[in-house]
Parts: sequence; structure tokens; C-alpha cells
Amino acid sequence: MDPPDRVASTNVAADGEIAVVVGRGREKNDDEIHLGLVVTPALDVEDVEKLLRDLERVLAERYPGVKWKITAVRESLLAPPAKLAELVDAARSRLLDENWDLVVHVTELPLRISRRPLVMHSSPTHGAALVSLPALGPRHARRLVESVAEAVGVIAGDRAAGGERKSGSRRVVQRRVIVPVSELGGPDSLDGFALTHRVLTGNLRLLAGMVRANHPWRLTTRLSRAMVGALGVATFTIVTTDVWRIASGLAAPRMAGVCLAAIASATAALIFVHGLWERATRSRVREQAILFNIVTLITVSFGIVALYAGVCLTALAAAELMLEPSLMSAQIGHRSDFADYLRLALLAGALATVGGAFGGALESDAAVREATYAYRHHQS
Repeated sequence: MDPPDRVASTNVAADGEIAVVVGRGREKNDDEIHLGLVVTPALDVEDVEKLLRDLERVLAERYPGVKWKITAVRESLLAPPAKLAELVDAARSRLLDENWDLVVHVTELPLRISRRPLVMHSSPTHGAALVSLPALGPRHARRLVESVAEAVGVIAGDRAAGGERKSGSRRVVQRRVIVPVSELGGPDSLDGFALTHRVLTGNLRLLAGMVRANHPWRLTTRLSRAMVGALGVATFTIVTTDVWRIASGLAAPRMAGVCLAAIASATAALIFVHGLWERATRSRVREQAILFNIVTLITVSFGIVALYAGVCLTALAAAELMLEPSLMSAQIGHRSDFADYLRLALLAGALATVGGAFGGALESDAAVREATYAYRHHQS
């Protein structure tokens, strides 16, 4: 039997909300991707309706196997001046409030990074993107549709910033957006660890892709204060004889505990001091929040482990270069060997990692979010 014809309907509500539903029928189901479009009031209702019709057509052409529901709201999320990270956070909050899968905010504010104008600014981890209306120029109608469609592709994992198409677009988009529902009766029937375990085990490939997109190995190199703090503490520990004696007396299990505690405390400090942990209560929103938090935890932990490993290697090289074995032997009470230098480097790395976390706590929230989530920029 032939499938029903594709349906495209536009509705304008009394409160200014405009919705377009694209697909076979109008009932929302688990395979439907709900795109929220928050549009600046600088665009008239007629312009927004035209944008939705054109966007519906473009998305249908690019993703013929994906069912979309597009809802548009005319409002400004934040009053100017507003930073990029603040706009992304506001868009993310609106996504969670409205239970959307993706959100694009078309703003009247100019977006800039290092004084360079941006057309688009996106965060795939947040499922959110910004499109700057002023950067599109006076004749923005055609460019706006393409920019919004490209933003959808970037945050859905189908496109890189700049428009390069990835392979398997339908499969990639659906896997990036749709969170599997439990066979045990849906997310409402699960709670706490059970729900977290379900989201984690059901989305391993998605989690891996989201973490890789954040480039977690670059986290600490983007946080200058964290690096300065870590290197300062490492330098102090290498030349402190008391630290030599403490390191020499630590057994392997206790040393492992110290290192793990340092990594865990540094990770927790960065996440909670800068408000990277997301909270939600509703069922599907809770799944999104859990997925987001797992990605954040893995990203920050990976970055902290990379910082720890780098400092340990640096400390080991510095100790081998600067510390005479006879000098260390006199301080630790026995003949020093490579194991003593290694224990000193491991302890120095642990202390330096905690110092790096204190330095990272002094970074601005915007800087930490930029470093953690690897926002994509598309210049005008």
C-alpha cells in the first residue's frame, strides 16, 4: 500500500508561536525530530512563516528519511549585551523547557570572536546553535534559510562548520538526536542509576561521537590559568625536600588513591564551580540532561587526565635533569633509584592537578564552556 502523502502544515498561535509539522501525519512519535526555532522579533511574522516554509523544504530535501517537526517562537532570549556562551545557555534552557530535540536561535545581536564577525555559532553537545541576522547582510532572506539549515546539520552531527557534508546523513542525524526509549516501559518507569545506566548503555556510539567532537584532549591547553596553576605547583614540589620524603614513603595503593582523588576533585571543581552540570525533571528532558552530563563528565575527566599525564612527564624529566641522586638519597634515607623519581613525579602531578583546578576555577564561565564544548564558528 502506498504511504500517505507528505504533510506540511503551518499554524500561528495567539502567543506568536508558529509551528510547522513535516512528515506522514501530524502525531509526534519517537522517530520525529522536534526542532525549535527562536527568532528575533526584528523579523515580521510573515518573514518567519516564509522562513519556516523554506526551511521545511530544504530539510526535506537534505534529509528525505527524517521526519521533522519545526516550532518557531518570535522573541529575544537575552537583552544586549550578551556573550556567546550566555546565548547558547539560554537557547539550551529553552530547548529543555519546550522539550525540543534541537534549537536554533536567530538573533539580532552581532556575534563575534576575536573581533571577527560570525554568521553561525554552534554547540553540538548542547544541541543548540546561533545565527546572526546582521552578519547575513541587508539581503538576508536566502542566506538565512541556508544558514539555519547548515546550523541544524552541524548540531545534529551531519555537517562540519563550513558546510562539509558527512556520510550517512539520515543515520547520523537520527542517532545524534533520538534517545532510545527503554523496553521496560519508557523513562517514566526508571529512576536514578537505572535510568542513567539505560541512557549510557543505549547510546555508546552517540556518547563517543559527542565526546570526540568536544576535543577533550585540548581542554587544559585552552585554560591558561589552569596551566599556570599546575606548572607553578609542579615546580614547587620538585624542589621541596619534604615532598621527596613523602613520595618515597608512599606505597603503591596509597599513591594510586592520591592520584585518583586529585583527578576526581579537579574534575568536580571545574564542573560545579562553572555550572556545567545540568538538572532536569521531566522524563525525556531527564534523558537529555543525563546524556549531556555524561558527555560533560567524560570530557572534563579526559582533559584533567591529560593535564595530569603531561605534568607527570614534565616533572619526571625535570627531576631526572635537576636532582642529583646523591642529594635525593641524603634526603629520603636510602639509595635513590628510578622508582623514587617516578613516585615524586606522580605525587607532583597529583598536587599540580589540584593546583590546576584552582587555577581553572578562576577562569570565566564563558572561557571554561568554550574550552569544554568546542563551539563551532562560521565566519561571515
